[in-house]
Amino acid sequence: MGQVETIPNAHAPAGSAAPRRGRTPPVWLRALGREDLPAEIDIGGARYAHVRTFKHDFFAATGLYEGPAGRVVLKVYRVAPLLGLPMQWTGRWQMRHETRMYELLAGAPGVPRLLGRIGPTGFVHAYVDGRPLDKNAALSDDFFPRLRGLLDAIHARRAAYVDLEKRENILVGDDDRPYLIDFQISWHVADPVAARRWPARWILPVLQAADRYHYLKHKRRLRPDQLTPEEQEQSRRTPLWIQGHRVLFRPITVVRRLILTWLGARRGTRGRSEEQRGDEAS
Repeated sequence: MGQVETIPNAHAPAGSAAPRRGRTPPVWLRALGREDLPAEIDIGGARYAHVRTFKHDFFAATGLYEGPAGRVVLKVYRVAPLLGLPMQWTGRWQMRHETRMYELLAGAPGVPRLLGRIGPTGFVHAYVDGRPLDKNAALSDDFFPRLRGLLDAIHARRAAYVDLEKRENILVGDDDRPYLIDFQISWHVADPVAARRWPARWILPVLQAADRYHYLKHKRRLRPDQLTPEEQEQSRRTPLWIQGHRVLFRPITVVRRLILTWLGARRGTRGRSEEQRGDEAS
């Protein structure tokens, strides 16, 4: 991976996302505090300029950059303290986790290439030209077979994507192929021996089964003509642990979103990927 350097962004550069109207989100809800993403980054001696900020929330700031080799995405996890408490350690941990996932999945079809790490909590990956999967998407006949192949490649490396329920994490490339972004909560067992021991030997199959369930759910909604009778039945059989998760955590999620919206830290993002949202905290 190339070495990545930054130039501080004291002022938003031309072409960056326009400031959002309405209530300004509190500084403590921003991963970089009062700071913004850098105006420029250096990858292998080439300068890349900030074009726009996709997202700036409690956990991370993500933005689009453009340079000699095209577009790239910079993601910087939290560095700002919270109520006087240091939080950079959480950003370091999250960055290491996600970059390890990109390294693990290097070469898998549909996973953007990791280009380098930046500072204590950031990294850069290749940009995918495309759009998020939505309920009205017109998909090629080989889209879901390719997506299943991508999941199989992830699972073969003792990993689970975990976040496939969100359509916005699945991109439909301009080449009509599927891509996955945001491996923030993906799960991996590095040691093959540990993968055969409890609790990993129970957790990993459960998470991989959840990936397959959400895959079939998307397929049923968007290409029901491709479902076999067995897949149709499986897609409607919600695993018990997913049912329990929804009962326990969905009310918490709704309340959290309402609070963040009231604070001015969130606006509607349905149908947009992290890499296509405006400058906001969510």
